[in-house]
Amino acid sequence: MSGYQLLLIGIAVLALAAAVGAFAIAARRSGVDWRKSLSDETRAADRSAGVELPPVPLAADESAPEASVLPVGAEPEAAEKPAAVALQVETEQRLVEVSPEEAGVTRRQFFNRALGVTFGTFSGLLGTSFLAFLWPRISGGFGSDVSAGQVSDLLDQAINDDGSITPVFVPEARAYVVPGPDALSDQFDGRSVEAGGVMAIWQKCVHLGCRVPWCSTSQGFECPCHGSKYNSIGEYNAGPAPRNLDRFVVEITDGGELIIKTGTVVETPRAFQPSVSYPQGPSCIGG
Repeated sequence: MSGYQLLLIGIAVLALAAAVGAFAIAARRSGVDWRKSLSDETRAADRSAGVELPPVPLAADESAPEASVLPVGAEPEAAEKPAAVALQVETEQRLVEVSPEEAGVTRRQFFNRALGVTFGTFSGLLGTSFLAFLWPRISGGFGSDVSAGQVSDLLDQAINDDGSITPVFVPEARAYVVPGPDALSDQFDGRSVEAGGVMAIWQKCVHLGCRVPWCSTSQGFECPCHGSKYNSIGEYNAGPAPRNLDRFVVEITDGGELIIKTGTVVETPRAFQPSVSYPQGPSCIGG
C-alpha cells in the first residue's frame, strides 16, 4: 500500500474519531438523561410487563428517599398501580359553504369557460358563413337580375369603328355582352337569350370552368387552360368543350336598359351550322 493511501486512511480515521468525540461531549454537556424523562405511567407499565429499568441516577443535591421500617411479621402494603389512561382522539371535519364571491373562479372553471366561448364563437362564425353562402340573393349580385346599362351604350362600346367586336364585360353578372348576329341558329329559338340586338355570355368555360378571355385577332373566345375555342357569340368551334358557352336570359326594360337574369342559365349543344364565322384572324393560343 502506498504512502498516499495510508495518509488518506489516517485522515479518515482522525475525522471519524473527532466526530465521535464531539458527539460525546455534546451529549454530556446537554445533561439530559432519558431515564428521567419517563413518566410514572410508563414505568408502571414497564414493570407490569417484566421490564427492569436501570436506576435513575441522583443529582448532587438530591438524596435517596428514606426507607420505611416495618414491624416484624408485617407485610408491606402493595403499591397502588396507577390505572392506565386511554386517550381517544376524535377528529371532526367541518364543511363550510363559501359563497361564489368569496370562492372566486378556479383555474378549471376559467379554462372550461374559455374553451366554451372559443368553440361557440367558432361555431357561430362557421354557421354564418354557411348561411351567407347558401342564402339566395334577393337583389343585386350574381344569381339575381343584374342591370348592364343602356343597350345603346353597350352596342357603342362593343362594336368598333372597323366593324370588329370587343365584348363588354359586366363583372357583377360575370358575363360578356356581345352583339347578336342578324340570324340566330334554330337552337336559340324561344330561349330569350337575345334582346335589343345583344346577348349575355357566361365567362366560364364549359369544359372545366376556367375563365375564357376574348381574342381580338381571331374575334372569338379562346380558353387558355385546355384550348377550347368559341366564336363571338359563344358557339363551339374546337377543343375538349362538350357544348357551346352557357348564356343568360336577357330582357329590355321600358327605358331601354338591359337586364341580365343570372339566375337563369341556358345551355345549348354544339351547333351544326354556326351563326357567326370563326376564326377571322390569328388565334391567341395557337394550334
